Amino acid sequence: MKAKQQKDAVDLILDQWERERPDLDVTPMGTLGRLKRSAALLQRRLDVVFAEFGMTLWEFDVLATLRRSGAPYCLAPTELFSTLMITSGTMTHRLKSLESSGLVERQANPDDARSKLVKLTDKGLDLINRTVEAHVDNIHGILAPLAGSDLQALDQGLVAMLGMLESADEK
Repeated sequence: MKAKQQKDAVDLILDQWERERPDLDVTPMGTLGRLKRSAALLQRRLDVVFAEFGMTLWEFDVLATLRRSGAPYCLAPTELFSTLMITSGTMTHRLKSLESSGLVERQANPDDARSKLVKLTDKGLDLINRTVEAHVDNIHGILAPLAGSDLQALDQGLVAMLGMLESADEK
């Protein structure tokens, strides 16, 4: 006999909807509610590690994007803001902040005299290398309680959902 699972915060919301609107099938609300709640709780745990390095999520994202681009850790601002799914105005503001912190520098683009490239400085490279190691350790720790098969099933479900959402978004 299977043990009854403990109700979570989303179950309480679903119970309220069931009571107030029994004519609606709110089951999908549970899935999305759990995703949103999980994302918020995960972000808190990720932010703890970023804060240890004096960084925010967006700073980590920019530096990590440059780092994973490979040596010489340099990209055009348009590549950065496209990858990070932010506006060019937001990217400009973020780059100014990272540049003033000495984590990135702008240099002439040899392929386009009208534009500049964004490059990790030695300080930025050192910081992102240390931070990404701690980040990977952190996410291993966060996910460790999940059995391998559960983690694989979760990942496969999220791959399918993301693919469906991205393809719908392209239309």
